[in-house]
Amino acid sequence: MTKTKTTIFHNPRCSKSRETLALLEANGADITVVEYLKQPPSVAEIRTILSLLGLSARQIMRTKEDEYKAQHLDDTTLTEEQLIASMVATPKLIERPIVLANNKAAIGRPPENVLTIL
Repeated sequence: MTKTKTTIFHNPRCSKSRETLALLEANGADITVVEYLKQPPSVAEIRTILSLLGLSARQIMRTKEDEYKAQHLDDTTLTEEQLIASMVATPKLIERPIVLANNKAAIGRPPENVLTIL
């Protein structure tokens, strides 16, 4: 059996992110770990992730972060492009963890969600 090439946008300080990474390892995935706070995804990468998830930018934003309020991201007149630009500039706003595998994506909340794309 070949290992599934898998990318996880990971925050090692997040328990759900650590649990998801452990779950991927336990399932034999070939994992690329992207610590997205140190290496933020590009606009193009976020667009791809959103497309694979079938979600809008606002749906993968961490709305309880102080930065969300400070940047007035609750403003409903903001465009998708403006929200994506905010996530690139402030990656802490991106929900975590996000896993990509088999041309699909899943958010690891709960961690078991990612098993559906392996």
